[in-house]
Amino acid sequence: MLRIGLTGGMGAGKSTVARSLVELGAVLIDSDVIAREVVAPGTPGLAALVEAFGTQILAEDGSLDRPALAAVAFADDEARGTLNAITHPLVGARTTELIGAAAPDAIVVQDIPLLVENGLAPLMQLVVVVGAEEQTRLRRLVEQRGVAEADAKARIAAQATDEQRRAVADVWLDNNGAPGEVEERVRALWEQRIVPFERNAREGVRARADYRLVPHEHEWAVQARRIIARLHLACGAAAVRIDHVGSTAVSGLPAKDVLDIQVTVADLATAESLADPLAAAGFPVAPGITHDNPKPTAADPAGTDLALWGKRLHGNADPARPANIHLRVQGSPGQRFALDLRDWLRSEEGARAEYLAVKREAERAAADKAEEAAGAAYYAVKEPWFDAVHPRVTEWARARA
Repeated sequence: MLRIGLTGGMGAGKSTVARSLVELGAVLIDSDVIAREVVAPGTPGLAALVEAFGTQILAEDGSLDRPALAAVAFADDEARGTLNAITHPLVGARTTELIGAAAPDAIVVQDIPLLVENGLAPLMQLVVVVGAEEQTRLRRLVEQRGVAEADAKARIAAQATDEQRRAVADVWLDNNGAPGEVEERVRALWEQRIVPFERNAREGVRARADYRLVPHEHEWAVQARRIIARLHLACGAAAVRIDHVGSTAVSGLPAKDVLDIQVTVADLATAESLADPLAAAGFPVAPGITHDNPKPTAADPAGTDLALWGKRLHGNADPARPANIHLRVQGSPGQRFALDLRDWLRSEEGARAEYLAVKREAERAAADKAEEAAGAAYYAVKEPWFDAVHPRVTEWARARA
């Protein structure tokens, strides 16, 4: 099952996108619909609201008078807290029930207007934000929904900003264009990313990228933060720390378009216990990869102790965002080297130039080869350089400690 969070500001066109996704085969869970359902006449939710706020929140037919509820429930923080304490657990329980009823291979789209405001993005394997310019949204609210302009402006101002939405958006669907344009974007997204993502996650397939270097992208750091937030949720207390490492974590350094994320754990048994939770979150395991390439250390001068360099590797199933998730033990040589190498490259311009030259040579070695052969050729060039600079990096890190 793939969980997609769908959100966007008022008037952006989120309902149009939701409808298109349903037509393509998604299972829609609409939080606004659920919020109304759990306080319908005769429900425990409505009874709890009446007990908390009085019968003045009821319409003549016994249903909830929402403006009347808003008048009392949003009067102060305490009243708002009471409202949330009643409704949020009910909405959560119903959402969980609906997700549980979906098929194992379902693509579940959760339409959540306040996804950003309530910090729910890490719960989703993909977040889709529908965006439109504020003036476009304002015009739609006034002309199509009949909302008073002053009210529309106030509602837009009370929601998350576009900057906040972009920070959590794996996909930004621009809906400033003519009617029908966004539906075409949704179809392309469905066919090229969403369906392959679900299939990869279900079948335990990691997304792969080629071995060509591309210019450094600022967006890599933003994407890494989103993945790290999901990993924190999947790993819980088992993760001692989670860091963006590798070339994509070094500003200005060209790299393969693959993020490297390191999850530090207490021991390899903990790493293995995370295999299922990570796979369920969309990060399937890479079978058979049990260690990094050993290097000489004070504890192992010959550099032959595989156990000392043990790790477990996972990957991102999202075909549009390849990522390697390295699970390494706290204080192990591999865990320290990943962090120290990143910081050394960030600090030393000469080291970056040296590494880039090696990466270019590796890129040439991998060119025009099939995937498996390309990988072998690429790392056959890079690994000797890692071996050679390991003492320099270690000494550099020791001097800074």
